[in-house]
Amino acid sequence: MNRILIIKLGALGDFIQAFPCFQAIRTAFLKAEISLLTTAPFASLGQAAPWFDNVMIDARPRWTDLRGLAHLRTQLRGFDLVIDLQTSGRSTRYHALAGSPRWSGLVRDDPFFHANPWRDEMHTLARQADQLRYAGIPACDSADISWLTSTPLQARAASPYIIIVPGAARHRPEKRWPIEKYAALACALKQQGLQILIIGTATEKPLAREILRHCPAARDMTGETRLTELATLMKGARHVVGNDTGPMHLAAMAGTPATVLFSSDSNPALTAPVGRRFGQVTVLRAADISAIPVETILASCGKTL
Repeated sequence: MNRILIIKLGALGDFIQAFPCFQAIRTAFLKAEISLLTTAPFASLGQAAPWFDNVMIDARPRWTDLRGLAHLRTQLRGFDLVIDLQTSGRSTRYHALAGSPRWSGLVRDDPFFHANPWRDEMHTLARQADQLRYAGIPACDSADISWLTSTPLQARAASPYIIIVPGAARHRPEKRWPIEKYAALACALKQQGLQILIIGTATEKPLAREILRHCPAARDMTGETRLTELATLMKGARHVVGNDTGPMHLAAMAGTPATVLFSSDSNPALTAPVGRRFGQVTVLRAADISAIPVETILASCGKTL
């Protein structure tokens, strides 16, 4: 294979969980030119990673946008193999735009079709590794992200510190542990002599402000860390607590002890962050996420403090 295209569009947690596959593909094809097609929020991560020679941005044009589709067609053409790690209905349709090259994914008449009937019952990491095996690519158990965890920080944090990730997808509020409970958690951890860092996107500043209203000694870092800096910050933390959201996958991959909170809205058996060692990640789940007590999370944090 001389030219390989990998498709992985997002979201953040999904992109991070593809890291072992990215590394496996690069290891299997050391001399190939490997390109990544992703969406704009993850282009900087792709460009910083050692696995790709080129990174292209998928603008996700509407199917009625002929000019946009023509550009996408140009991006997709000329590859000997396309590895579709997105495996969505949309990305599968890219097969025709790409000129029907050899395709690892859900194109049924392709020899690399991921035909495992249980694929939708598998954890994301296991499913993607299994997809690669169907294409004859040896899986990689974990990814080396030293290139990411050594990224210099613009905003340094005092040590020891704990990171709180109170946000989640805005359109899925049922995935968010109540902000007043995060505030109580921050206060309790602060009393143990720990610095509390609140991270998230700039749109999550109102959540940080609510925590600071109860725990003014906490530090609001929402909107202050680029994705390429976040892993370094995560790696230096004593513990990370957060909802089922992208940064928690980065904490797990960085090797940091983490407590992840799930509601019945998502299934940790399919999507939970997976750490680098046994016991690193604790998953707490309740049908109503607000039912998880502060004391239970304090006990989880206490195992590593």
